[in-house]
Amino acid sequence: MSEPSETIALLDYRRITNEIYRPVREDPPGEQTWQAWRSGRDNLFATHSQSALDVVDREDFHGLKYFDYQSDWRLLAKLQPAPRKELSLNHSAEGSTPARRFAQAEFEIHGERLSLGMYWLETYGGGLFLPFRDGTAGNETYSGGRYLLDTVKGADLGQDGDLIVLDFNYAYHPSCVHSDAWSCPLAPPENYLDVRVTAGERF
Repeated sequence: MSEPSETIALLDYRRITNEIYRPVREDPPGEQTWQAWRSGRDNLFATHSQSALDVVDREDFHGLKYFDYQSDWRLLAKLQPAPRKELSLNHSAEGSTPARRFAQAEFEIHGERLSLGMYWLETYGGGLFLPFRDGTAGNETYSGGRYLLDTVKGADLGQDGDLIVLDFNYAYHPSCVHSDAWSCPLAPPENYLDVRVTAGERF
């Protein structure tokens, strides 16, 4: 069992993450807002006890790597009804995460119409979860995919009316990329994109 101090530290980490994402939802979109979000994440990784980085790795940490900011990768997606689907998201190591698909997010980028399954985590309280894998996976990004939304952990980009914000500049790697101590849900095959998403966190 974890010590009470570790649980409180995790609560603090998630509270800070929520604060890092708040300006993303409230301030004008653009590179300045994105750079502030990057700085906030880098500080968490470098200094917080719940960092995804091992203690030794934090000593030589100089910031996460990203593709250059691209405004065209900020999209507004319409949620379309989809047949309810219960699934268990495989992990990078041991374990799995129960979830259900409740909708499809449809959007267009560079003339291509794309769709991603939207998932609700079936744990206490739930949470919106959007993992994806794209044409950069296995080379420029993690082979298991990246995350765009994970609201239970504070990763929430907001909405514009009845449209949901999908800004791929904010795509990030799961914790297991940074340390083998973590086992993280992977993007399911139905959320594999053929296009290269050259935005967000990279190797």
